[in-house]
Amino acid sequence: MKRWRIDPQGCRALVAGLVLALGATVAEAGSDGRAVHRFSPEGLARVSDYVRNEIATGKIPGAILLLQQHGKPVYSENFGVRDVATEFSMSADTIFRLYSMSKPITTVVAMMLVEEGKLRLDDPVSKYIPAFADMKVGVEKRGEDGKVTMTMEPLKRPVTIEDLMRHTAGLPYGYYGGGVVNKAYADGGLFNNDPSNAELVARITALPLAEQPGTQWDYGHSTDVLGRIIEVISGKPLFQFEKERLLGPLGMNETAFYVADPAKWPLIAEPMPKDRTISPVADVRDPRQPLRWESGGGGLVGTVGDYARFAQMLLNGGTYDGRRYLKAETIALMASDHIGPETGVVRDQNYYPGPNSGFGLGFAIRTSVPPGTSWPTGEYRWDGVGGTFFFIDPQDDLIGILMMQTPTQRGRIQLELKTLIYRAMGR
Repeated sequence: MKRWRIDPQGCRALVAGLVLALGATVAEAGSDGRAVHRFSPEGLARVSDYVRNEIATGKIPGAILLLQQHGKPVYSENFGVRDVATEFSMSADTIFRLYSMSKPITTVVAMMLVEEGKLRLDDPVSKYIPAFADMKVGVEKRGEDGKVTMTMEPLKRPVTIEDLMRHTAGLPYGYYGGGVVNKAYADGGLFNNDPSNAELVARITALPLAEQPGTQWDYGHSTDVLGRIIEVISGKPLFQFEKERLLGPLGMNETAFYVADPAKWPLIAEPMPKDRTISPVADVRDPRQPLRWESGGGGLVGTVGDYARFAQMLLNGGTYDGRRYLKAETIALMASDHIGPETGVVRDQNYYPGPNSGFGLGFAIRTSVPPGTSWPTGEYRWDGVGGTFFFIDPQDDLIGILMMQTPTQRGRIQLELKTLIYRAMGR
């Protein structure tokens, strides 16, 4: 069986054993024999203390943390303020820049098209964006004089939809310091004059790929291209289609590509004044400003409640509040590793999922237990460069979402906070 086909057995293995736990920390076994864990009050108190200390020491203005088990919040706390300039308290209706937490949403919408037979994971991207057929791979060459030049090589195989979803398309983001192809992306003026999705992708196709398709995990504009393909298939702007098919039905009413209502602008969370640099070529964007570019890879803003509905739908195997969005076996396919050893995919030097994780279709997937922990395999997750992160733990029927805005502190806080969260579960 080819890996992109849906496997019902994989689905049952993923969602089995999610039963109500009644013990103190480690509870009864699920139907598949695995332990289902619950939180201790003492452990959750340490989680709260940690977040409060981050605020008290001036690292972040505030945060919202939600832990939801068996479909119900077991921990929901608002900390600090959404903006040190206004000192408005953090609240459930606070709006955050989601950045790359947009990627799972875009991928889910694309998988809806897969289920409908309008898209296949093995489709070449050139079927929908013909210019991809003519793209080349940029290869660095260093001459005897030490000068680095770039030569162009033809594609050994087409870029596929699966490549876009698992970041093996050879499409980098182009931050400086990553070689000549990355510099070409950084210098390419991709975002000049507020391009539409179609215009952005046209600019991308004028640049080389950084690697041969399917050979290396390289994080970048793949999901932006996927968003454009959704537009091509649907005949509608990305946000309109996402609103009709996913965001509206789920009740994700505050999730959008910018905050259109000026009355809601005070709800926007801001980082500390000196913590606004995303990369050498970008600062934290202003979500009050409408853009023509609807970035499927990083453009959405939203609230903790909106994202909780989305994450719970995934954990439920594709259903929420009586409505089905995806088949359970589709969720299982997305939450399985698509860059494992059998694929030959190399991880780049900035492999963000880390050594204990692979990557599925839109998410990092934990494939082995980190040393010194009993963290669950099968947990899938992603985060945003603005500071937000989420994780879905099928073993414990749990979702976790942290909303904050801090480009510089996000990695450290995410690791330390997740360690405390799992310790609170006895893991």
